[in-house]
Amino acid sequence: MDLKILARSAFYRTEPVGFADQPWFFNQAVEIETALSPWELLEAVKWIERKMKRRPAAPNCPRIVDIDILLAEDTVIQTKNLTIPHPRLAERNFVLVPLAEIAPDVVHPVLKKTIKHLLKRSKDRSQVKIVL
Repeated sequence: MDLKILARSAFYRTEPVGFADQPWFFNQAVEIETALSPWELLEAVKWIERKMKRRPAAPNCPRIVDIDILLAEDTVIQTKNLTIPHPRLAERNFVLVPLAEIAPDVVHPVLKKTIKHLLKRSKDRSQVKIVL
């Protein structure tokens, strides 16, 4: 696979959002460099999830792995199968906290606010605890 990891956040234990009666999740943000198009990257992500034995599940339910493409520089894509930036990125601390650790000054291409600004203004009150 044609990608290079440039940065990775710590691991976080995060309180479930939406369907709260389930175990806490683990989250991490990773910045990569790749020559893959966003659609090719999505195919690669889905391949990784299949290799890790991800099975279909209802939204917000426990799953072994869930890899999301949050941003792709200043790219904006809205299709049935791919939306970049991730549509709920600015609403969820379990995304914003690790992303702010590795990319605080990156500007959301639609909202025109930095990640650290979005985190500071987040209305999400769910807990995000650093693991390592």
